[in-house]
Amino acid sequence: MPDADMDQATDALMGAAYGSAGERCMAISVAVAVGRAGDALIERLVPRIQALKIGPGTDPDAEMGPLVTSQHLAKVRGYVEDGVREGARLVVDGRGLKLQGYEGGYFLGGCLFDQVTPEMKIYREEIFGPVLSVVRAPDFDTATDLINRHEYANGTAVFTRDGDTAREFANRIQVGMVGVNVPIPVPMAYHSFGGWKRSSFGDMGVHGMEGVRFYTRLKTVTARWPTGLRKGADFMMPTNA
Repeated sequence: MPDADMDQATDALMGAAYGSAGERCMAISVAVAVGRAGDALIERLVPRIQALKIGPGTDPDAEMGPLVTSQHLAKVRGYVEDGVREGARLVVDGRGLKLQGYEGGYFLGGCLFDQVTPEMKIYREEIFGPVLSVVRAPDFDTATDLINRHEYANGTAVFTRDGDTAREFANRIQVGMVGVNVPIPVPMAYHSFGGWKRSSFGDMGVHGMEGVRFYTRLKTVTARWPTGLRKGADFMMPTNA
């Protein structure tokens, strides 16, 4: 939202989009920027992405490592090429990254797209790599509707200083896990984990009481003690009365 703390929102997007090279199910791959928030975010994101410290996992200063396989590297690069072909503006292109001594590594620099639309492949599909797409929305209602129309609904977050906006977003959004100024809304163990729509599998989530129910079996015991029994036969459904 335009009223969000843009520096904090940028920090959150950097960690959520490029942490673990974007290879986690709760990575943020799309940021919906409302109103003037888009320009402010792009202005802050570009230098941060360009300055990412990329290296092997053995480097304690590395902020982002390689992708998991050569096949996945090719797949993520393919998504970047798809975005360019479909008309998105590639603001930061990490495909040219070369690390001395690691020329054969599966490294890809951080990539940033702007002017992404819902029809594009990079918006519709999970890239699972260090690629962040910025979608522009003129207002809150448009942004909310945009999110609700997506076929996946695992997690989402809103960045705002306004409590009314946060409550309205949480109430209206059709997503399983929602963060308020929390970029990766993975709940604590006493809440359930899982999304809605095509981000859901099975009838129950994990963690919380749903997790307890999933891993346990219900046993019902009905008992009476001789001293409390009435004499005579019951010809109706028995109760505990």
